[in-house]
Amino acid sequence: MQAASRESYRAAVERLEAYVRGAQPQTVVTTADELLAVAGLLRREPRLRRALSDPARPGADRSALLAGMLTGKIGTDALDLVGVLVAGRWSAPSELLEGAERLGVEALLAGAEAAGDLGEVEDELFRFGQLVDGQPQLSNLLTDPIAPVTQRAGLVRDLLTGKARPATVTLVEVALSGFGGRSFHGALTRLVELAAERRDRQVAYVTVAAPLGDDEERRLGDRLSQIYG
Repeated sequence: MQAASRESYRAAVERLEAYVRGAQPQTVVTTADELLAVAGLLRREPRLRRALSDPARPGADRSALLAGMLTGKIGTDALDLVGVLVAGRWSAPSELLEGAERLGVEALLAGAEAAGDLGEVEDELFRFGQLVDGQPQLSNLLTDPIAPVTQRAGLVRDLLTGKARPATVTLVEVALSGFGGRSFHGALTRLVELAAERRDRQVAYVTVAAPLGDDEERRLGDRLSQIYG
């Protein structure tokens, strides 16, 4: 994002963090789902993206335009957050879309954190990425540009429902949509990194010639902990 867009996104994140501090975890998750639905709307409607990021229109007018479309369709908390987002200055319509997607993801991660599930969500995302990388047929199915996203999302739900947390399933679906304009693999990696950042951690990527044994993996983890804390 360019500077103006980053500032607008930062204002929305500050409002999100204030909201999260006073909300129940499940309420935050519901709001996150609604924010991601708004991001999906912006992805499907380029004309709407342009109208909501038009620098010639006052921010209040852009917020009112979106409120007129969404009032009664999403909750008041989500409506307030997207109102703050849209009222800011955006360097390009694509950056507004990126901000909306990122805000929804941050809300979902915040809900998982409040519920005490953030570490598990991060681990499940990472392990699913490893699973996809290790199975070329599955990777081809999930990255097939001809197959609709809804079809590929159905496959993800079949694979993960009951085996991973709902937040993990939703985030994998976000990756399928090309989060931040990335490939599926790149989006999944970025989501793992965002989860780690929220836990004030870093992700280490280790390349080996052959799979590590349990003892080797443990020693490697211990050594990285000694180096980086």
